[in-house]
Amino acid sequence: MKNYLLILGFCLTGYLPFAQVEKDSELYRTIIAKDSLLFDVGFNTCAIGQFEELISEHFEFYHDKDGISDKAKFLRDLKNGLCSNPGSYQARRELLKQGTKIFALHDKGKIYGAIQEGTHQFFETQAGQAERFGSSARFTHVWLIENGEWKLVKSYSYEHVDKMATASPLFDNDREINEWLKENKIPTLGIGVIEEGKLSQVKIFGKSANGTSASYNTIFNVASLTKPVTAVVALKLAEQGKFGLDEPLYAYWTDPDIAKDPRNKKLTARLILSHQTGFANWRWLNKDEKLRFDFDPGKGYQYSGEGYEYLRKALENKCKKSLQQLAEELIFRPLKMNDTRYTWDKNIEISRYATGYDENGNAYKIQKNATPNAADDLLTTIEDYGRFLVSLLKGDLLSEKLFKEMTTPQVASVKGKHFGLGFEIYDLENGEYALAHGGADVGVRAIVFILPKTKQGLLIFTNSDTGGNVYEILIKHYLGKHGQRIIDTEMK
Repeated sequence: MKNYLLILGFCLTGYLPFAQVEKDSELYRTIIAKDSLLFDVGFNTCAIGQFEELISEHFEFYHDKDGISDKAKFLRDLKNGLCSNPGSYQARRELLKQGTKIFALHDKGKIYGAIQEGTHQFFETQAGQAERFGSSARFTHVWLIENGEWKLVKSYSYEHVDKMATASPLFDNDREINEWLKENKIPTLGIGVIEEGKLSQVKIFGKSANGTSASYNTIFNVASLTKPVTAVVALKLAEQGKFGLDEPLYAYWTDPDIAKDPRNKKLTARLILSHQTGFANWRWLNKDEKLRFDFDPGKGYQYSGEGYEYLRKALENKCKKSLQQLAEELIFRPLKMNDTRYTWDKNIEISRYATGYDENGNAYKIQKNATPNAADDLLTTIEDYGRFLVSLLKGDLLSEKLFKEMTTPQVASVKGKHFGLGFEIYDLENGEYALAHGGADVGVRAIVFILPKTKQGLLIFTNSDTGGNVYEILIKHYLGKHGQRIIDTEMK
């Protein structure tokens, strides 16, 4: 029965010598609307009548594994196979819209049809079980206007990949990925997949600055993904008894801008790590470019890099070591994160560095920090940062007590989420949750997730202002139903 998951995958046939229509065109919107009726309404709910209405009487289906079907056979196989017992087995198709292309068919200047090319995924649900990835496939649809109505006339299917445990086959085709990245103006993409508490995959796609293929150990600036690392440094120091999470920090550091404001004595590591300082993200965003409290510490949420820098200075004064030294001793060396650092030094191979780009493909000047920033500009690789996340999942970095502190919601952030200590927390329902953090700076878009209950995780690093364009597809693809829940949260 499950073989019918593949029945609606359609392949490229090699005859697309037409100009691709724009995504904001009427034709593109029309075909995507018909696709939605066919699958979101028809396939996903087994509404056979929807297929009968949209499929031409001359319909032909070509499948690279299951042969050829006409309309009658296609509908019969669908009804007696996939849709024979929806109570015990259900399938859901998901179109990867960003990779979908529409080509107009003209006759004497008038559109008479369209070719739709793309990739989609199928997810399956057994009775009493969670939804899981079923297969992915490339497809081509030939749509024609018959008696004033759009009808699906031909469907072609190939490159099916079935029921892979890692749900990763779609991204194993380097040529397709590189084309996708070019469309989204992303020179380099790094993906790390964590399964069963292990970093199971590291994939690097695209080009380096010199035009060669990006290396497995490409070094990325990950912007605010710096903050979780700084948070764990602070938590480990607290675990060692060097200071307390709720200990006022003024004995170690007081910023001159707020020295006369008595509220500076309320600042603690806990409030800083959960963004409850009352500071702006950066002081230069204030008109006078001075640090100040927008509200009393502990009385609300406001994301702040300044808070993390405040904590850095307190910890460095307390421990008489730089944040780089503390991180090397507590995290980098124990985990063999040899390519991770807060500052630029002579050991960084410039040929491995993923230079940042703007949306027009122009390279930004490389910032070579000589001083650690606790909130920004960490240099690392997918493998190194993956080791960091895996060690958190396995309990190697923090005691059970400190990990619980880190993952306990401290303050409501946005869209129903909360901040713990260093990570934002997504409620995935039924007791499951995700720890997440993103990074966004000029030429940087990066994001990571770990799911402590299922021991899953995902890392996405890009070196472009447009890198966020690929998040949704990757998150849903690799994290399945949990990824969909994350996307739904962000769409609120």
